[in-house]
Amino acid sequence: MTSPVSLAAAAANVVGKLRGGLADLRPVPRLLIDQGPHRSVYRMLSDDEPDGPPILLVPPLAAPALCFDLRRGCSLAEHLVAGGRRTYLVDYGTVAFSDRRLGIEHWIDEVLPRTIEKVSEDAGGQPVHLVAWCLGGLFSLLTTAGWPGLPIASLVTVASPVDFTAIPLVAPFRPLIEATRGHLLTPFYRLLGGAPSVVVGRVFWATGIDKEITKPLAILRNLDDRDYLAQIEAVDHFMDNMIAYPGRTFGQIYHRFFRANDLAEGAVAVDGRVVSLADVRVPTLVIAGENDTIAPRRAVERLTSLLVNAPSVGFETAPGGHLGVLTGRRARSTTWHHIDTFLDGQTGLHSR
Repeated sequence: MTSPVSLAAAAANVVGKLRGGLADLRPVPRLLIDQGPHRSVYRMLSDDEPDGPPILLVPPLAAPALCFDLRRGCSLAEHLVAGGRRTYLVDYGTVAFSDRRLGIEHWIDEVLPRTIEKVSEDAGGQPVHLVAWCLGGLFSLLTTAGWPGLPIASLVTVASPVDFTAIPLVAPFRPLIEATRGHLLTPFYRLLGGAPSVVVGRVFWATGIDKEITKPLAILRNLDDRDYLAQIEAVDHFMDNMIAYPGRTFGQIYHRFFRANDLAEGAVAVDGRVVSLADVRVPTLVIAGENDTIAPRRAVERLTSLLVNAPSVGFETAPGGHLGVLTGRRARSTTWHHIDTFLDGQTGLHSR
């Protein structure tokens, strides 16, 4: 920052930070159209309400639904609405100790099916296009496979891993997990009723520890870049709003996904029945982050070989880590472009 312009911009950014921040965290205007246990369903509002096919944004557990509406200018929800798309969002709310007995089946048999039906109804009976991130993608896949009668038109998954042996972060723990027959974490999540939000946040933070260590220097180097600083603020806000995992759900994910790696073979046992990804029969787009350590490309790309009965399966990569691939600054011209192109192909409508 040697030029007068850069110095002036840096000074203005410092003042902005001191006055409350640089990121515009106002959510996209929305209307609550349905509510139930762990289900608040919103329709995003715009000046001229679109009447086209509905797009439903599906977040994962633990991460707040604001992953789709991180900040103005880096909000997938805002982008879709601005593109003239009829956009909806489901928010699971908070998870308490009293929810510890809720399992995966609660989300794939109750929450998502009811949400999808309500969105379709609100959109005049049109089938719903799902856009999901991380575990939200896995839940969307299992819902689509397990409930073939649901009005689902297509599915986009972003950073949703199915082959957990391909995740480097998990590999060092596998010998210990197997030596204890999977009981390494069992006493802890049973005692705590799940994975507390503070633990979830620390784990997510630890996956980017190298960036956290160098963040102060990066901020100093980019003190004149308002958009860069605003993105850091928005991500910090996201991290401060992590949510807990219910105990039973965490146990199922731990034993069935992480330990047994069932999804890599295309099927998983849920509440006494087997749900097979071969029963996904809608067009699907799979997107992986090029720098994602939580869901690296190989762990995500495995899904494309499991959707054997889907009419079409596309695969794309985009720059960014686990959150960045969905809503980073470069996602605006990469991931979102892939989603737009896919949706245009399914709906026959082009975003404006």
